[in-house]
Amino acid sequence: MTDDDGKIRWRQNPYTLLAGLLILVAALAAAMHAIAVAVVLSIGAVAILAYQPSRNARTEPIAASVNETLPVTEAPRDNIGITRAALSAIDMPLYLIDGRENIVFQNGAAAEAFGDIEPNAHITTRLRSPAILDCVRETIATGNVNTVEYTERHPSTRVYLVRVAPIAPEGSRPTHFILSFRDISESRVVERMRSDFVANASHELRTPLASLQGFIETLQGPAKNDPKAGERFLGIMLEQVQRMNRLVDDLLSLSRLELKAHIAPSDRVDLLPLLGHVRDALQPLAASLDVEIVVDLPNDPVFVAGDRDELIQVFENLVQNACKYGQEGKRIEVTLTPATKGQGAEVSIRDFGPGIAEEHIPRLTERFYRVNVEASRSKKGTGLGLAIVKHILTRHRARLIVQSEMGKGSVFTVRF
Repeated sequence: MTDDDGKIRWRQNPYTLLAGLLILVAALAAAMHAIAVAVVLSIGAVAILAYQPSRNARTEPIAASVNETLPVTEAPRDNIGITRAALSAIDMPLYLIDGRENIVFQNGAAAEAFGDIEPNAHITTRLRSPAILDCVRETIATGNVNTVEYTERHPSTRVYLVRVAPIAPEGSRPTHFILSFRDISESRVVERMRSDFVANASHELRTPLASLQGFIETLQGPAKNDPKAGERFLGIMLEQVQRMNRLVDDLLSLSRLELKAHIAPSDRVDLLPLLGHVRDALQPLAASLDVEIVVDLPNDPVFVAGDRDELIQVFENLVQNACKYGQEGKRIEVTLTPATKGQGAEVSIRDFGPGIAEEHIPRLTERFYRVNVEASRSKKGTGLGLAIVKHILTRHRARLIVQSEMGKGSVFTVRF
C-alpha cells in the first residue's frame, strides 16, 4: 500500500487514530508502573474501537459520492440517418421501406440500376413484378425473410436474387424493411455456358466416334474382303481421328488459357516479324485455296506486351478463317497500324467474302458457335477457334472488334 493510500485511510478512520493514541499512552503509563492508569486507558481504547462504524456503513456514502460523479449514458436511439448512411456505403441495390410499402430511402446502387425515385413513393411506382410485391407484403404481414428471383430486361437483361428482410430489435414488431437486389447474372451466364459446352463437346466427340465405329464394323463384316472399300473407309476414318485430335487440342488450349487468364504477359513482342511468320506459315493453305495474302507493315518496329506463341496462334487463326470463309474474295489484307497517343497498336485482317449477318457477330466468340455448321465442318473447323482468340486477347488486355457487311466481306481487328 502506498503512502497516499495510507493517508487517505487514516483520514477516513479518526476513531482508529484516537484509539491508537490511547493505547500508546497506556503503554507509557504501564512502563511507569502506573497500572491503574494503564488499565483505565486500555478500557477506553477498546470502547472507542467497539464504537467505530462498520465497514459497509462507512463505505456506502463514499460509493454514493463516486456514483454521483459518473456520467449517465442513455440507451442508443433508433437513428434513420445512421441507417441511411450505412445503406449508402453498400454497392448492392437496396431499398428501405416502411409498413405501408413506401420507399423511405434508396441507396446509390439502386438509383443507378433502376433510376431515381421520389421520397416516400409507393413501391409499385418503381417495381411492378407481382412476385416481388407478394414477397414484400408477406414479409410485412409475418415478419419473415423472403427471397425471389427477378429478371430485369431493360436496358439489358440482368438477373437478381431479391431478398426482403425486417429491421427490428428482438421481441418487437418491425416497422421498416430492407429490400435488396443481388446480381446473379454472371453466374447464370456461366451455368448456361457450362451446360452448352458439355452438350456441344459431347456431341462433337460422339459424331466422329460413331463414324469410326460404323466403319470398323463394316470393315469387319461386309467389306472384309473388299480392298477398295477398305482403302476408302480408312481414309475417312483418318479424317475423323484428325478431327477428334483437333478438338481435343483446342479444348486443352482453352483449359490452359483459363488457368492463366488473370496473369498478363510481360514480354515485349515485335509484331512486324511475327506477322511475317504468320504469312509464311499460311502461304501453302492460301495457295491451295487460290487466295492471296497481302501484308501492309510499317517501317519501324511495333512492340506490344505479349506472349509470342499465343499471339501467333491468334493471328494464324484469324488469317486462316479469312482464307477459308472469305475464299470467294480471292484476297486477304493484313494491316498493322502503330500506336498513337490516344490508341494502341492495331492489326486488321480483311477478307472480301460473303460477310457475316449482323445477328451472328455478338456470338462469334462463343464456344462451338458456328454461323454455318456444315461449312465449318467441311473446312475442318472445331467451333473453338474464335473462343481461343478471345481468351488469349483477354489475357493480353486486348480487344477483338468485328465489322462485317453482307456481300462485302469482314474485318477482324485486334486492338492492343
